[in-house]
Amino acid sequence: MKKRNFSAEFKRESAQLVVDQTYTVADAAKAMDVGLSTMTRWVKQLRDERQGKTPKASPITPEQIEIRKLRKKLQRIEMENEILKKA
Repeated sequence: MKKRNFSAEFKRESAQLVVDQTYTVADAAKAMDVGLSTMTRWVKQLRDERQGKTPKASPITPEQIEIRKLRKKLQRIEMENEILKKA
């Protein structure tokens, strides 16, 4: 069975069904066609992030996704600068 990859937006929207709406974890998992343990993890992660806890898994909120992208971009640019300095 092939492992499926879900976007951060999909994870966040799926978890919001439970956190912000009246879905149970089981109902949301079935509606979004994901495993129960997967949905449980996403819901816990979203609740933790909303309480200000540092996420251990991939970020869910759009702001955290943007921060991650910008950090990667900065790291790449700094590496390019080092290469150019040595040239």
